[in-house]
Amino acid sequence: MTARLKAEYASAAARFLKLAALSAGAAVALGGAAFAQSCNEDIGKFQAKRNVHIEQLNKLAKAAKGKLDPIASCPRLRSLVSVEREMLAYMEKNQAWCSIPDNVIEQVKGGGQKTGQIADQACKFAAQAKKMQQQQSQMQAAGAPPPPSLPRGPL
Repeated sequence: MTARLKAEYASAAARFLKLAALSAGAAVALGGAAFAQSCNEDIGKFQAKRNVHIEQLNKLAKAAKGKLDPIASCPRLRSLVSVEREMLAYMEKNQAWCSIPDNVIEQVKGGGQKTGQIADQACKFAAQAKKMQQQQSQMQAAGAPPPPSLPRGPL
C-alpha cells in the first residue's frame, strides 16, 4: 500500500520538479529568480517532510513483513495527510506566483485524497482493534476464561 503511494507521489513530484525547473529557468530569463527559488525551496521543504512520513510508514511495513499495523500507522498517516494538505494549500495560494500548472495541482489533490482515504481506513481499523483489546483486557480482569483456541493442523 505505501509502496504504491510512494510511487504515485514520486511520479507526480518528478513531473512537478521538471515543471518547476522549467519555470525556474524562465524566471531567471525574465529576471524573477527570487520568486522561483523561493517557490522551489518551499515546495522542497514540504516534499522533505512528506518523504520523512513515507519513510516511517515504509519502515513499519518492512518490520511487519509488508503489512501495515493500523494502530501504529494511523498517526503517521494522519501526519502525512496534514503535510500534503499544507503543501496543496501553499500550491493553490501561490499557483500564479510559482507558475504551477493546473494539472499538477489536480495531481496533488488526487494523491492527497487517496492518502486521506487510506488514513481513514487504517484509523477505522485501529479504533476497532483498540476496542477489541480493551474488551479482552476487561474480560480477563473480570476473571473470564480466555476464548477457546481453534483447532490446528489438518482437519
